Amino acid sequence: MTSIEEMGARIDDLERRVDATESVLALHQLKARYAELVDSRFVRGGLVDAERLGEVAGAAAELFTEDGIWDGGPGLGVARGREEIAARLAEPTLVFSRHLFVKPRIDVDGDRASARWDLLCPCTRPDGQSMWMCGYEDDTYIRVEGVWLHATMSLSTAFISPAGEGWPRILA
Repeated sequence: MTSIEEMGARIDDLERRVDATESVLALHQLKARYAELVDSRFVRGGLVDAERLGEVAGAAAELFTEDGIWDGGPGLGVARGREEIAARLAEPTLVFSRHLFVKPRIDVDGDRASARWDLLCPCTRPDGQSMWMCGYEDDTYIRVEGVWLHATMSLSTAFISPAGEGWPRILA
């Protein structure tokens, strides 16, 4: 027979495991939403209009804590806090991107988590040169009032390489 204490301990363990599993799924959704927003700054190989660009950049910044840090590395700079993050994302250095985050390694510890996401990103510079960018993002997250947010996001680039003839016709 199982004692009440043992049963309570098993239930507590199951609750922690279910919470961790649901948190991992929520972090997948958070990262997917971030990618969707930063990529929606572009349409048909150009920037969206200024009003839409501001809306999208603001929505992406809201995925960070109020004092969150967005670190794009030496080439893209660092923004601290939602206002700076929104301003940075409203000034794209590209005219097209498609962020493909893969192979996440996510560790959840209560209301804090960390992850590394590999990144492959086809992109286009303003001069029309199509590029492949490959790297990874190291993130930390905090659950605020039940919602997971980026506390920090740090991009490390492994390589950027021309994509040959590239993608001359961008439909989305």
